[in-house]
Amino acid sequence: MQSHEYKVVPAPARAEKQRGLKTTADRFAQTLAQTMNRLAAEGWEYLRSDTLPCEERVGLTGSKTAFQTVLVFRRTLVAEVAAPAPAEAAPARPPLTALAPEGQAPRLVLTEAAAPPAPPLGPAEPRD
Repeated sequence: MQSHEYKVVPAPARAEKQRGLKTTADRFAQTLAQTMNRLAAEGWEYLRSDTLPCEERVGLTGSKTAFQTVLVFRRTLVAEVAAPAPAEAAPARPPLTALAPEGQAPRLVLTEAAAPPAPPLGPAEPRD
């Protein structure tokens, strides 16, 4: 079973100015894509966006409910994927069997497949 860690970031509130993009929708989409690509380069996979209620203080004693839009990302925990269990660390070699017709020297024959299965690979991590 794989474990994941999650990262939640606020969605962009406004579109950044971009050369060649004239409409607000185009600029906002580009701003959102830049945020998502930056996190993807760090190994985060985009899951979804959510709009959730958040209570805010107003004045000294008052409060109101505002709504915040967030982007949810996740990535597989690398430590569990990269580190095999102690029993898997060194697979046992297949047994050797001595076969010899009468009067001849014995010869050794492998009785099982010699190649152990390859270990699972995790996601690549960028180098600093």
